[in-house]
Amino acid sequence: MEKVVVGLSGGVDSSAVAAILHDRGYEVIGLTLWLMKGKGQCCSEGMVDAAHICEQLGVPHHVVDIRDVFQSNIVDYLVTGYSAGVTPLPCSQCNKTVKFGPMLEYAREKLDSQKIATGHYARINYNEASGRYELLRAFDRNKDQTYFLYDLSQDLLSGSIFPLGEVEKSETRRIAAEFNLQTADKPESQDLCLVESNGSMRAFLDKYLAPKKGDIVDADGKVLGEHDGVHHYTIGQRKGLGIAAPQPLYVIGLDAGANKVIVGDRTTATNPECNVSRVNWVSCAEPSSPIRAEVQVRYRSQPVPVTVIPLENSRVRIVFDEAQFSITPGQAAVWYDGEKVLGGGIIERF
Repeated sequence: MEKVVVGLSGGVDSSAVAAILHDRGYEVIGLTLWLMKGKGQCCSEGMVDAAHICEQLGVPHHVVDIRDVFQSNIVDYLVTGYSAGVTPLPCSQCNKTVKFGPMLEYAREKLDSQKIATGHYARINYNEASGRYELLRAFDRNKDQTYFLYDLSQDLLSGSIFPLGEVEKSETRRIAAEFNLQTADKPESQDLCLVESNGSMRAFLDKYLAPKKGDIVDADGKVLGEHDGVHHYTIGQRKGLGIAAPQPLYVIGLDAGANKVIVGDRTTATNPECNVSRVNWVSCAEPSSPIRAEVQVRYRSQPVPVTVIPLENSRVRIVFDEAQFSITPGQAAVWYDGEKVLGGGIIERF
């Protein structure tokens, strides 16, 4: 029996993965990461449910305390980003540095296993011609999570299994019910773990960043209103500006140094191109010349045609066929060739 370590969050997806692999004859070991500090955090309920699933399946369950890693790589990362006027994307950072990396290391060093499995909706293919592991979209496009997985290295992909990549979400719940898992009807998480834990992103940030009043201005510097902290705003935001204007206004810039929120109409909130840094080429080697692809600049955005131009120092320039609304520094841009993830990175300031 091949030994596999299943990352268990206590949700229905990871629970179903443990049951599926156990049923297929794998030697399953459950592993739950303790991520957040503080009594009553959301991890607490998840750890209990994960333990129950392992008990039901008759498999070992390990809990690894990586709260310090989560604090430095995610909490501090978010606070630093928002205070600097960008909108960080924590999930891809968390997957690589907090979840997959530590889990695979623990599996190899402590549990004598070369494989980990998670409940992510994505697929992995090994291309013998290129000698690379390829990250592919899930069959269930409504649940596809490759946007958050673009930063996984070849080593992490080689050691990972995604059993739900070819399964519809409704089928996952049916499988969980078939195995009589107590998580079969558990409500799905609707937001970032930190948001769910704190009630809102604003409430989370207010624990770390003090209010700091400043001006809301237009592109010419005219003062239109007042804000209580640039960290409460993001590019493309329309609601909550508190400004009366003859046409809708959107946040088009955040100047943390001058403590200003810059607003404009929709035309000023579109961009024909953007630069992307910290690029990870996933399913192919870095090209030496521009390539055509489709890019997503948000998790739920539709992929749009672009030209990706390689630059030095793990950077690219993305040129959109048509200018795009609300390109947000700090978020990920992930480009695809059909169902294959070619690469991705973090959108830079304009």
